[in-house]
Amino acid sequence: QLQLVESGGGLVQPGGSLRLSCAASGFTLDYYAIGWFRQAPGKEREGVSCISSSDGSTYYVDSVKGRFTISRDNAKNSVYLQMNSLKPEDTAVYYCAAVRGACTVVAGPYDYWGQGTQVTVSS
Repeated sequence: QLQLVESGGGLVQPGGSLRLSCAASGFTLDYYAIGWFRQAPGKEREGVSCISSSDGSTYYVDSVKGRFTISRDNAKNSVYLQMNSLKPEDTAVYYCAAVRGACTVVAGPYDYWGQGTQVTVSS
């Protein structure tokens, strides 16, 4: 069974950090670009960041640039999202997704999705 599982979410104070993990089972991530998306209550799902399969190049949306870092460890079949300087507006369910194609923060092309992990930034 092909599966992506996110972990690492939780409650953190503004200015704090979290590291999300996305682990794949049933397939290897080597040939997939991985994206991180988030969805806040009452809002549409938005792309946050992605990392390519070929050269590890990355992309970030402006709202997280300089605060979030995406990385991958193909040996562990996992991708990570390090989130620093968290803000209340980062509160959302975070999803990872895999696409056998180009890195993109557009959700449509992605083939596989995880179930999500809740991130809450609040004092």
